[in-house]
Amino acid sequence: MTTRSLLAAMPVLAALMAFAAPASAQGSLNMLCAPAADWCEAIAAAFEKETGIRVSMARKSAGEILAQLRAEAQNPRTDIWFGASAETHISAAESNLLQPYTSPNMEQLHPWAKRVHEMSKGHCVGVSSGAIGIAWNRELLARKNLPVPTSWADLLNPAYRGEIQLPNPNSSGTAYTIIAGLIQLWDEDRAFDYLKRLHANVNAYTRSGAAPMQAVARGETGLAVSFNMEVTSAAQAGFPIEVGYPAEGTPYEVACMSIVRGARNTTQARRFYDWYLTPAAMDIGPAVNQWHVPAHTGAKPDPRIPDLASIRLVDYDFAAYGQSTRRRQILERWDREVGALPR
Repeated sequence: MTTRSLLAAMPVLAALMAFAAPASAQGSLNMLCAPAADWCEAIAAAFEKETGIRVSMARKSAGEILAQLRAEAQNPRTDIWFGASAETHISAAESNLLQPYTSPNMEQLHPWAKRVHEMSKGHCVGVSSGAIGIAWNRELLARKNLPVPTSWADLLNPAYRGEIQLPNPNSSGTAYTIIAGLIQLWDEDRAFDYLKRLHANVNAYTRSGAAPMQAVARGETGLAVSFNMEVTSAAQAGFPIEVGYPAEGTPYEVACMSIVRGARNTTQARRFYDWYLTPAAMDIGPAVNQWHVPAHTGAKPDPRIPDLASIRLVDYDFAAYGQSTRRRQILERWDREVGALPR
């Protein structure tokens, strides 16, 4: 190319570079997401639209995400992990799978959201909350003339034989929260004795925490133990499903968000982290029929979002039950004493 032709081409080259530079700077983000697929897809799309950062999102249950992060520890393919209980994130942090980050947008979060950030030494932050409830299909129970349960003890009723569905704690964070909550409500031996007795009424242990509630909504089983916000979503979609809370007390979760140690796109991950800790981002949930209690105090109130203050909650120790050794011990005992029982 001659000097004259190079000079003539320079304005065009400059324009192309100006157009290409922002796209290169925006980059991409790889996200693992634990909540309902509709919510995961909605927040990924909103973030991509607002920032231009390309989001590759996969929806998996909490246990599956934790297993994947452990398998990829030497060569991480994930940048941001959204959703799943604080215990699961704390367990990952203890295994050196997460990197600490403190967002400038944390000031207006609820105390419970900031508390898990402190518990995890900055490795995760609370994004939402919800409580475990007993869900039932009112049409199915009426047709079979079955009573509505109001307590953990009620679920042992022989009339419910084959009518209850629960998640498997090896893959479901919801299931782990249920078991850890029962241990804290009573004690470990009593909790496992209860689970062994309950086994006679259980027709399946599902891979994900939402699956039992979905089966109840469709009338495939009468009862499930699930998070209240999942039940609200199904009820709002028109399914004949209701939820109540065990009289003895019930566990709850603080769902978290964290950045993976060794992430290839740390800048984009931090940007997502900051972006989600705003009212506008947290208002996306209700817009797609997801009724989790948002972590930001400025999020829009809605009567369909469960009021945790009206529920008798277990005094849940996220730090203790997030420890890898404690988690492993509980899962091994469940496999040995409950999962191995004949069906």
